[in-house]
Amino acid sequence: MVAGEYRSADTLRRVTGESAALPEVDPAQFFGVDIRVGTVISCEPFPEARRPAYKLLIDFGPLGTRRSSGRLTDHYRPEELTGSTVVAVVNLPARQIGPVRSEVLVLGVYQEGSDRVVLLRPDRACAPGDRVG
Repeated sequence: MVAGEYRSADTLRRVTGESAALPEVDPAQFFGVDIRVGTVISCEPFPEARRPAYKLLIDFGPLGTRRSSGRLTDHYRPEELTGSTVVAVVNLPARQIGPVRSEVLVLGVYQEGSDRVVLLRPDRACAPGDRVG
């Protein structure tokens, strides 16, 4: 992978066991990823997406609002996501996904090796923009 390049979740292989763990990375690489808490301001269906997805507008407090696209339709409805807290990477380059410019990568877990995504969320109240560390 080239510096500044990243792959979409569609191209990442699923890790299904200890023997499938990814190689070690230098800690500086990990700490260079800016992961923040945000509040979903709006969530609506994204019918133009290849796979069922939502268009999200997320408030990251002092960082402002950012747009994202997420394949979250298996476990979440738009009205459930609106007002909820999510965790996202905010310092990746923006990606054009059809008509949507996705500016952050919302983080989730592939449930039991499937394509169903369960969101990663803090278990206590956090302010929009709080950094994960």
